[in-house]
Amino acid sequence: MSGMLTLPEAQAQLFALAPKMPGTHVETHLASGRYLAKDIAALRSQPSADLSAMDGYAISGAGPWKLIGESRAGAPFGAAVKDGQCIRISTGAQMPEGSDRVLIQENAELAANFVELAKGEVLPEPARHVRSAGFDFAIGQVILTSGTLMGPAQIALALAAGHHAILVHRIPRIAVIDSGDELVRLPAKVEAHQIPASNGMMINAMLRPLAGDAALIGPVPDNLDALAHGLDQASDCDIIITSGGASVGDHDLVQQALRNWGAELTFWKVAIKPGKPLMIATRQHDGRKTVILGLPGNPVSSFVTCFLFALPLIRAAMGNANPLPNAQNIIAAVDLPATGNRREFLRGISDGDTVRPAAIQDSSALMALAQANCLIDRPAGSPAIKAGDRVAVYNIDNGAIQPI
Repeated sequence: MSGMLTLPEAQAQLFALAPKMPGTHVETHLASGRYLAKDIAALRSQPSADLSAMDGYAISGAGPWKLIGESRAGAPFGAAVKDGQCIRISTGAQMPEGSDRVLIQENAELAANFVELAKGEVLPEPARHVRSAGFDFAIGQVILTSGTLMGPAQIALALAAGHHAILVHRIPRIAVIDSGDELVRLPAKVEAHQIPASNGMMINAMLRPLAGDAALIGPVPDNLDALAHGLDQASDCDIIITSGGASVGDHDLVQQALRNWGAELTFWKVAIKPGKPLMIATRQHDGRKTVILGLPGNPVSSFVTCFLFALPLIRAAMGNANPLPNAQNIIAAVDLPATGNRREFLRGISDGDTVRPAAIQDSSALMALAQANCLIDRPAGSPAIKAGDRVAVYNIDNGAIQPI
């Protein structure tokens, strides 16, 4: 475990350890942000009958047509039409038996209860302006597959298909532990040798849109007894995320505390910058597996590794088959230097077309992090690039502030 893993190697090992959340039924309208635990098949066809796609007349035969009634959405005509007859019909209304097309109102002339083609218009083709039964989806058809993220459109589709409740993966129980003697919970009571405990709150804010609020523990002092107590508080969690103390300095005790707690270290050190001292461990206890993700204590390192590891881990646990973030290639606004033997994630400021790195890239610089709205991905061993070249960029939900 002394060597550094590449980012893909570390992520692959992490996903192999991801706890698999069981399925739970939720009402469909409450499923936003959840991942399906099984395929969904339609319980009904949509539409369940032929419907008009336009306002006009449902006609039978070549015309002219005698107007004999009306069909409105939710109030069908209720009888058949014969050759030479028609009914007034509204968009979304059910087509009556015997009609096979719609003459739109702009192309029709009405006189004395008879409808005929307006001058210069031709008879519509069969099925013109008709939404055929089942054209959207048919009963029994699989409409959403396991692992699908439920958003507004997916919720609407599941409801339209007849599902009042659906099976989704349970949200994992998560604890976030801040550790370090220098950390103080209340920002107003910080002395010169201390700093406010902001990492845990930052991580929780990153997790909230995906998994709700985590249990926040700490700040925990740098001693084994305190760390043991903090871990015990999180013993019923599926995922524990620690910030700080994951390295091997004299006062970095998280690894030893985890071993004492019965956890097995999988790896630490990943060839990325920032974020090298990242640690993964697991604990089996009372038939439950807990995955522990140890993030570095520097705030930018903690943010970047949370984005690259913690969020994908939670997505994988919740059933997402493709949990990694997607990058886009945009134009570098300035020259970028060559990289060393670690993959670098520069805090970037993008206008959507171009991107430039934040002025300060130190892993402790919160001001620069707050100004960033993306991460610029620079692979290890990359040559210098010129302004105008394209670079890979990850958008981050960071509420970026304007640089001062």
